[in-house]
Amino acid sequence: MILGLSLGHRTVREAEHWLAAYVVSLGLPDLVACTHLVAAPYPHVALSVAVPAATERLAELPATPPELRDAADRAAAAHEARRSGRAVRYPGVDRLVGTLTVGEVLAASTIERIVVLGGATAGSDTPLDTRNFVRPEWRDGELVLMTMPHHTGGLAPFEVPDPTPCCADH
Repeated sequence: MILGLSLGHRTVREAEHWLAAYVVSLGLPDLVACTHLVAAPYPHVALSVAVPAATERLAELPATPPELRDAADRAAAAHEARRSGRAVRYPGVDRLVGTLTVGEVLAASTIERIVVLGGATAGSDTPLDTRNFVRPEWRDGELVLMTMPHHTGGLAPFEVPDPTPCCADH
């Protein structure tokens, strides 16, 4: 079952905090929760929440306002088709801490593929410094983690935990 939600979160960080407070706290097994950047009716972050079977626990979540229903439906459809959505919660995410090998990441989680920015190949024994922040995305039917070379000689997730906001004072 996949539920789309659109509550008007203005930032990904705001949406992630809401997911942690309200969805993750439900304790649903095999939960996959994603963020989706949407443009209509205004730029915001919609959510999709997938669980293996229908559960009454999802009814505890707030309803999407009518004006955001289309955004919520699009997020759910994208998640169901496995074509887009940035996974925040997914089976195995809690085990992706510290430095692991690419093979360990694939074995410990539902991430199906690891891609290196620029086209390099990551062997199963390549170290990956998770920075305790691993956000794969649905791409072409797979949950894919985009990585980049790390200064230690291995890899790190492309998305950083605390990015510098655009146009911030440097």
